[in-house]
Amino acid sequence: MNGKSKLVLGMMSGTSADGIDVALARISGAPPNLNARLLSHASVKYPPALRKEILRVAEQRPLIAGALSQLNFRLGELFAGAAIAACRHFRVALSKIALVGSHGQTIFHQGRPIPYFGSPTASTLQIGEPSVIAARTGITTVGDFRPADIALRGQGAPLVPYADYLLYRHTKLGRISLNLGGIANITVLPRAAKPQQVLAFDTGPANMLIDALVAHFTQSRLRFDKNARLAMQGRSLPALLDDLLGDPYLKLAPPKSTGREYYGHAYLKMLFSLGRHYRASPNDLIRAATIFTALSVVDALNRFVLPTTKIQQLIVSGGGAHNPLILAQLAAALPGIEVLPSGRLGIPEDAKEALAFALLAYETFHQRPANLPSATGARGLAILGKISYAPPR
Repeated sequence: MNGKSKLVLGMMSGTSADGIDVALARISGAPPNLNARLLSHASVKYPPALRKEILRVAEQRPLIAGALSQLNFRLGELFAGAAIAACRHFRVALSKIALVGSHGQTIFHQGRPIPYFGSPTASTLQIGEPSVIAARTGITTVGDFRPADIALRGQGAPLVPYADYLLYRHTKLGRISLNLGGIANITVLPRAAKPQQVLAFDTGPANMLIDALVAHFTQSRLRFDKNARLAMQGRSLPALLDDLLGDPYLKLAPPKSTGREYYGHAYLKMLFSLGRHYRASPNDLIRAATIFTALSVVDALNRFVLPTTKIQQLIVSGGGAHNPLILAQLAAALPGIEVLPSGRLGIPEDAKEALAFALLAYETFHQRPANLPSATGARGLAILGKISYAPPR
């Protein structure tokens, strides 16, 4: 790549495993004058049976090595297909794309070291083989971004704060970027922040619990609670919410990260048990999970951010940004802070994380670090990802 602007595709599938988000960006320059402009974005759904298998594996159900290998390559084909279909939709020839950045699909993330065969070990695993993407598209592909940060004793997450810093830093306003995917995570950007002043961490669950409850109670007829219609029909159960807000994860100081390993099947069983105890209806539980999502974010801000940092705006992205009950709860609980969807600032709510991995890939290709140790806890800067070169033409 030379110094001219380049077209880069970013691809992301989050912990909800709904499908693959693809963002097309034009990127140029280098920090502190790195410029990125989102041109278009698209989403491709996973086939239902494959999504079910991804979620099963991410819940740490038994899996033989051969099945994991097959799933890795099968997802590589799907990510490649999503890139090709998106370019067709964008009416951009694949030959015009300089680079692909693919986050892949997380199936395991243990950011904090835990004992393993006599030694504390942290690890992460994203699948969706980048070599397959490079071969099918003919575009050099960067993938497997998280291990380089973990190798430097970081949590490997969150990585999107690098993009948040480039996109949302403001000389006069303190801002928080909140992404509501399967998990909720925040990036805190004090007014005129320097990179080392950025704080970021996962606050708790977002759509993961809500979607699981909806799928369970509708026998998978619905995958999510559109416009919070089901939650709006439920009763508020303050005692149940108080129990949820006692979650030990909320009290952990950052840096911290979480995922389906914690807020998955076992947590859902606990939620069903609480529901029985408080005689909650299905919609009552969906409402409780929805409000818990918002209040766990508020708890994180009150506990770790607002005592020391003046914030004027909360910028919301991800699927949860379309949930009116979550947004209303955030606005009610955070007086004096403007709650606004990221689309108001030119980044559609469903495109930001894919755009972030386009940016991260661009930096990797130029051999520049793109983690923020203040966010991940890493001991130093890391050049993220592994490069799979396109076959010779």
